[in-house]
Formats: sequence, structure tokens, C-alpha cells
Amino acid sequence: MSLIKAKGVQKTYQMGEVAVAALRDINLTIQPGSFVAIVGPSGSGKSTLLNLIGCLDKPTQGQLSVLDTDISTLNRHQLATFRGQHIGFVFQDFNLIPVLTVAENIEYPLVMVQDWSVADRQTRVAELLDAIGMADQAHKRPDQLSGGQKQRVAVARALATRPKLVLADEPTANLDHDTAYKVIGLMKKMRDELGTTFVFSTHDPKIVGEAEKVLEIEDGKIKPEAAQ
Repeated sequence: MSLIKAKGVQKTYQMGEVAVAALRDINLTIQPGSFVAIVGPSGSGKSTLLNLIGCLDKPTQGQLSVLDTDISTLNRHQLATFRGQHIGFVFQDFNLIPVLTVAENIEYPLVMVQDWSVADRQTRVAELLDAIGMADQAHKRPDQLSGGQKQRVAVARALATRPKLVLADEPTANLDHDTAYKVIGLMKKMRDELGTTFVFSTHDPKIVGEAEKVLEIEDGKIKPEAAQ
């Protein structure tokens, strides 16, 4: 069973009187537990594709199924609910909440989208702090952390609700190579332990080498040899 399946997906944006095709005839399948990189130059459509998979937007045409749900049939509220229940996100600029501690940042998705008791939230946060090796940093705030530490917290936060899918948009862009490898290694470790599917975009060819499947996108289309 495919976790993600796209068939004839297109995404067009209207720029004044001009229609701009960001994605054209996208066909792909991604299996559960995959570790996938989407690569391509700026403007190629990779962020648009991530946004569609992440239910932040809907295709203009075609069918996109995520976790056996055709997202093109969902309204805005249903998309938000689906995201909160099933998908985690990691961003290149971390997007941690500066006034919250490390532990509170990780806990935040549980407070917002899940009906978890306080005790269960605390247990889950402790598990994730231990998994990313930052139990001793739980009470620090983001401005007291290095870039690598911030991204480790962001990965833990993305995994807080036990999502089946985590999407990462340029997760190593603001990190040096050694730290980037450590973050990618952490993501792989979480995939192996939890069975979570990771799909990430990147420009870094060294990080691409860590992916088990690479989808190369150019001018809004995935190269055929990478689609399956």
C-alpha cells in the first residue's frame, strides 16, 4: 500500500492574466517507511510539491492520495485537521517559538491538535528529549541553542504526535555539513525506530546521497526514472 500516490497532478497559479504552471503531470508513489529527497533548482516546483503532499494546498488537476485520503476532496478545515493528525513539518529556519522552552516547543503540537492528558504529554516530551539527546537542555529557550540543536528540537516537535509522515523543507540549509549529517542521521534513526516516512527537499548533493530514493524535479515535472 502506498503512503503517497500522485496521478496526473498539476498545480497552476494565476498571476494577473497569466497562468503559471508550477507542477505539470506529476506521477509518483512513496511507500511507508521511505526516506525520500526531492531535488531540483530554485523555482523547479519542489516546494510546491511538498506543500501539496503536506495538505497546505490542493492540486489544480489530478489526484493526490496521502494515507489513502484523496486530499483534493477536502475543504480547508478538513485539510487542517488532516495535517494536524497525520503530518509533521520541519523547516529550514527551525520555526521554534522563542518564548517557549525546548520542552514546551516539543509539546506544542500535542496541546494544539491532540487530546492528550498533561501526564501523557510530559511522557511523550521526555521520550523525544531522550531520543534527540537533549534531556539536559529541556528548560533552555531557542536563543540559547546552536543551529544543530534547534533543528533537533524541530525534528522532535515534528514527531510529537506520532505522525505517519514528516515533511522537511531544506532542513539542513542553515547548518554546516557536519551538523547537517547529524540531523539527517537523527531523522533516519527516527524513521527506523518509529516507521515514520520522511520526505525532504534539499540543494545539498552530499545530503542527497543519504536519501534512499531521490525525486528529481525540473520545470515542474519529475524525471521519469525517479518517479517510481
